[in-house]
Amino acid sequence: MDANPFDLTGKVAIVTGANTGIGQGVAVALAEAGADIALVARSDASETVGLVEKAGRRAITIEADLSTIEPCGRIVDEAISALGGLDILVNNAGIIRRNDAIDFTEDDWDAVVDTNLKTLFFLSQAAGRHMVDNGGGSIINIASMLTFQGGIRVASYTASKSGVGGLTKLLANEWAAKGITVNAIAPGYIATNNTAALQADETRNRQILERIPAGRWGEPGDLGGAAVFLASDAARYVQGHVLAVDGGWLAR
Repeated sequence: MDANPFDLTGKVAIVTGANTGIGQGVAVALAEAGADIALVARSDASETVGLVEKAGRRAITIEADLSTIEPCGRIVDEAISALGGLDILVNNAGIIRRNDAIDFTEDDWDAVVDTNLKTLFFLSQAAGRHMVDNGGGSIINIASMLTFQGGIRVASYTASKSGVGGLTKLLANEWAAKGITVNAIAPGYIATNNTAALQADETRNRQILERIPAGRWGEPGDLGGAAVFLASDAARYVQGHVLAVDGGWLAR
């Protein structure tokens, strides 16, 4: 093993949903470890580009709507063309819809499952084809506490994130012998746009904090170390694992 098995110098990573929140935090951490980053986003990712470049690495932006699988092949091709290869894929992009199960609509089901699960699989497939042909790589899926728990009022989100856990294991089973590590990170309650409503709800915010042993909401940067580990040679024998980064939520 290298003297610094966490060093990602010379690696190229695709990070989806990289304009803000968890995606931005992970992209910056990978860049600080030495990777060049292809940032996939629907909206302006210039802030993340600046942070990656501040870390001394190259960054490109690939505009794509991941509600369909249409851009999957293009994303991989553009990253390879611009940055010279592809070693790491972080499937972070995701959406959430809330409603009581008895009132949940088909549109809200399909929108979430298509983005969070279907596109994740087909982008992994596109990246995996390249990685198989080029000696390996690392795929990191962003799972959730709802990969382990049921939640409330988020039926399609829970289904999709449970599916992410299963697909992580499936892909690891198929690709481990081909030199590809496939793992997932399950964030706890992280302060992002997706959780703004919960943070603003005084009662729910208090209930959440009371259960987190660390006593605080997580920050996007708290996921960086886990992402660097799973992307690196230090995790070359870690396969099909879902790593909770949750301040102790699941231990409570």
